[in-house]
Amino acid sequence: MGFLSAQNKQLLYDFYEIPQSLLLNPGVKTPYKWHAGIPLISGIAVQAGTSGITVNDLFANDGLNFTDKVRDKVVNGLSQRDEFGASVQIDILNVGFRNANRPEDYYSFGMYGELSVTQYWPKDLAILAFEGNANNLNRRFSLSHLTTHGEALNVFHFGVNRKVNNKLSLGIRGKIYSSIFEAKSNSNKGYFVTTPGENNILRNTLVADVSLKTSGFQEIIDNDDSNQDIAGLLLGRAFFGGNLGLGFDVGFTHQLNKQTFLTGSLLDVGFIYHSKDVKNFTLEGTASNEGIEIILPESFDDLNSDIWQDLVDDIEAQVPFETNTDAYVSLRPIKLNASIRYNFGEQKQKTEDCYCGTNTDLSDNPFDYKNALGGHLYVINRPKGPQAALTAFYQTRIGKALALKGTYTVDKFTFSNIGLGLNFQAGPVNFYVLGDNLLGYRNIPDSHYASLQFGFNIISWNSN
Repeated sequence: MGFLSAQNKQLLYDFYEIPQSLLLNPGVKTPYKWHAGIPLISGIAVQAGTSGITVNDLFANDGLNFTDKVRDKVVNGLSQRDEFGASVQIDILNVGFRNANRPEDYYSFGMYGELSVTQYWPKDLAILAFEGNANNLNRRFSLSHLTTHGEALNVFHFGVNRKVNNKLSLGIRGKIYSSIFEAKSNSNKGYFVTTPGENNILRNTLVADVSLKTSGFQEIIDNDDSNQDIAGLLLGRAFFGGNLGLGFDVGFTHQLNKQTFLTGSLLDVGFIYHSKDVKNFTLEGTASNEGIEIILPESFDDLNSDIWQDLVDDIEAQVPFETNTDAYVSLRPIKLNASIRYNFGEQKQKTEDCYCGTNTDLSDNPFDYKNALGGHLYVINRPKGPQAALTAFYQTRIGKALALKGTYTVDKFTFSNIGLGLNFQAGPVNFYVLGDNLLGYRNIPDSHYASLQFGFNIISWNSN
């Protein structure tokens, strides 16, 4: 499954003045006749995060010994749930239009590319490498701490948003995933332990069930041609020439009363089937040894000079390192969004105040209220259990040209994430920029998280 890809985008979620909000909730309010993202720059999102430690923790000029800081803050300070990662998402094409015959339906389609990498901290293995096993007798160093993932893929999507009535909008989006490459290692099992020996001082035992699954790398490694040929190979995989998968998103917006809205979405319920250019690596078995036992021969001419190789061969026979090309399935990281929003600061009186019927009038002004505040819950399925973020937000509009959204988010990366989003509308031209964890920019080396999104669209709005 993807780890960091498509992280929490709380600034964009339910910011329905921006068409890209449809990618986070296919059932979001759609006050447009049509929209067209400017190709390649309609939506660019860059994110990077590290939990538990920052660059400043290690390299600050604080008079502390660097080795001591590595031992205290990294080796012993981090847990196996701490992670390092980055992701980039580019909205290559994004278009939407309203059905002329069924104006309650709004269709959107396009494609976007994703690149992400995540490494969980392998705590036990780091301690073993830093301290060794001599002073850690009887301690089991778990191999399950080894969890890593990296991938690049292209996503083609088509969605339908329907205004069922004046209180409810529903949406669904189908997706085709075209994987470019992937490498992942998770759900590993086993341990390494050192105990007192019987025939020697120490006895080492390795119990391993470890695997690394990859697709899309071997052809690149074996390719001795020009960079242009490699670029063509990657481009072909991005357009259905690689490993393919299917998925879907669903979402809704429900009006509880005149000013209160409840929204929710479930994203990336799907999978990718990897069968092309697959190479997997496995290490599975159990081995114990007490070192090399040397029996002195009657003459030095009989001394076996291959005793070290015999030891290596014996361990490899018990814990074989093997490769295979078996196909495998990667589940996409399912994401859940839910929010409640309260609008206030009415700018003009509606001509109709009834919100209880089945009328699907689409001419309602989406900017009847100047302000909105509320809360947003985000949960993503991760290899080491669900990961959640909770956001409080406030949004205000200045006329029809400018909208601002401020957020305060609590998640595993930081408890002081203040974000600010700006959406500017100049006639049909739409520009937005969304920045997360603004306090971290005061000292970037001491920041745990950074996120930036921006894009340009052309929008035709519904008549008021």
